[in-house]
Amino acid sequence: MVLRLLCLCLACGLSAAEATATRIMAVGDSITQGGKTFAAYRIPLAAKLQAAGVRFVFVGSQQTATPQGPLWHEGYGGKNAEYLASILEAKLKAQPADVLMLQAGHNHFIEEKPVPGIVAAHREMITTARRLNPKTIVFVAQVIPSGKLPKYGYIPELNTALALLVKQLHRPEQPVYLVDLATGFDPAKDTIADLVHPNVPGAEKIAQRWSEALTKVLR
Repeated sequence: MVLRLLCLCLACGLSAAEATATRIMAVGDSITQGGKTFAAYRIPLAAKLQAAGVRFVFVGSQQTATPQGPLWHEGYGGKNAEYLASILEAKLKAQPADVLMLQAGHNHFIEEKPVPGIVAAHREMITTARRLNPKTIVFVAQVIPSGKLPKYGYIPELNTALALLVKQLHRPEQPVYLVDLATGFDPAKDTIADLVHPNVPGAEKIAQRWSEALTKVLR
């Protein structure tokens, strides 16, 4: 199995060192993807993990160009958790991952009462990841709050529900960890003018929370 994964990773263009490192797939919407007008948290996160001595490689079918080379991911602007759940199996089959980072909760309206559907999508993604790789380690983000109201007024309820889901699904042999991105994130200070997407300080806050969670488990 290890040899097969090594050959698959080498075929996908990863070096031998990268192929034996922890494979991390970041899954989410535009906040995971990054954009031309707002900051991508994955760039400072990669630097923090490297500084902490974590041996890792980001995997996925999408990429962000950086001075250090491409950072791969599964971030899709404008897409919601239900969409991500629908594509994850194919993405994981193409790019197997040891670690799944789920940060998906935007791109709904409060009038939809979307919390049950978003939670169900998270449950589906975790189930899919475990079926394909029973040793997958999953990190679930409580998503950043938004100043775009009332559209995103459901986020506090969602974050409470995601914490309950993590508690339900966590097992020592198949861990699911909660990552609190919401506490201390101020849309008035940490986002661009749309009050949704992170600016540079906001991306730094997100990266720091992810780094603390990942480093504790992976180092």
